[in-house]
Amino acid sequence: MARDVSDSTPISSKAELIGWIAEGEKPASRFRLGTEHEKFPFYADDLSPVPYEGKAGRGGIRALLDGMQERLGWEPILDDGHVIGLAGPDGGGAISLEPGGQFELSGAPVDSIHETAAELAAHLADLHAVAEPHGIRFLGLGHSPLWTREQTPVMPKRRYKIMANYMPKVGTRGLDMMFRTSTVQVNLDFASEADMVAKLRVSLALQPLATALFAASPFSEGKLNGLQSMRSEIWRDTDNARAGMLPFAFDEAMSYEAYVDWALDVPMYFVKRGDVYHDVTGASFRDLLAGRLAQLPGECATMSDWANHLSTLFPEVRLKRYIEMRGADAGPVEMLNALPAFWVGLLYDEASLAAAWDLVRGWNAEERQRLRDDVPKAGLNARIAGRPLRDIAREVVELVRAGLARRARLDAQGRDETSYLEPVMAIAESGRSLAERLAVRQQGAWGGRIDPVFSELVL
Repeated sequence: MARDVSDSTPISSKAELIGWIAEGEKPASRFRLGTEHEKFPFYADDLSPVPYEGKAGRGGIRALLDGMQERLGWEPILDDGHVIGLAGPDGGGAISLEPGGQFELSGAPVDSIHETAAELAAHLADLHAVAEPHGIRFLGLGHSPLWTREQTPVMPKRRYKIMANYMPKVGTRGLDMMFRTSTVQVNLDFASEADMVAKLRVSLALQPLATALFAASPFSEGKLNGLQSMRSEIWRDTDNARAGMLPFAFDEAMSYEAYVDWALDVPMYFVKRGDVYHDVTGASFRDLLAGRLAQLPGECATMSDWANHLSTLFPEVRLKRYIEMRGADAGPVEMLNALPAFWVGLLYDEASLAAAWDLVRGWNAEERQRLRDDVPKAGLNARIAGRPLRDIAREVVELVRAGLARRARLDAQGRDETSYLEPVMAIAESGRSLAERLAVRQQGAWGGRIDPVFSELVL
């Protein structure tokens, strides 16, 4: 999230929180998609991470932001005097920083995968032009392959300082999540409460499949880590009060209100007043809503408090005024474009969505959780309900392909969106993820070294 929301409209009831989410509803004719992707900056000469202010006479993260601001004309986003992001015009995308310097593009809402692919290409072209004079390049993987946490730089964002202090109190891997992981996700629309529930259930049930298909984090600290998605494994013990598979979403009474009830009881991180971040870690939004927050006596909740709180919840699929798919590792360009294609083909086509629900509706909460727990290591070799995940992958990917074909969104050359799915179709057919293929190369052609990944998966 590039910028914390500023909306001082007071709120005093749960109904207003429910209404805020419901305002995201739109007819299918106005459905859009927004792709977000993170990447690891590194210095090409020594493969070291890039600090905010740079090092040894070389520019750093701030120099990248300054250069992109000059090139694009986007508005700088400041945090205590530091440039920590850029906002595009009229809500048309943003650039932001993750805690360890992961450089993120939050794309504009667009109509097709063709547009998000063009947006990514333009972003990388601009970024390369800005980064090259500093000797900086970018790596597309789900986990930093070489650097320890101590070697990883820290970005000057005050909300991240609050989070970093809190994470070790609620899990063992929160700091690794913050500083050493990168993801790609897509944000999608819903037409009604019933449509939201249908999409949320299918995407939660199949999020472990997406994790397996997009697994790309087999290395940590210069060696194989024994996993296909270290990023996904880290999330298993980051902060389970705000993460996970949301089993209540499959209850008959699932609704906007049910999600709000869950969110109200997830501990808060901060309350922002003006330019000040107040640390309220562990406090309940219910108390803020009632005006009885112990850390800020008498302070009442605002719409910005609610929007900011929702941005600090990290389930596998997150609900705001749209639905966020959060299960995939970052990867090379073709996988960054394949991720939105996968979910758009499945969730924006009524026939594919209905068929996907028929596929997963018999799975119970225990089976879904076991699959989620198994996938970081087993990938497509995991099983659910007596079936290998690789078999389910082929079936689901065909639903996606058919959904994209029926959408019939054509580019200038008359091509539909199915071409963006090709790398995922290949993975589903072979049963071998990018992580597995990288591990084989590390043990073979790379002679046990890790550094070739910085050239093979450079963005």
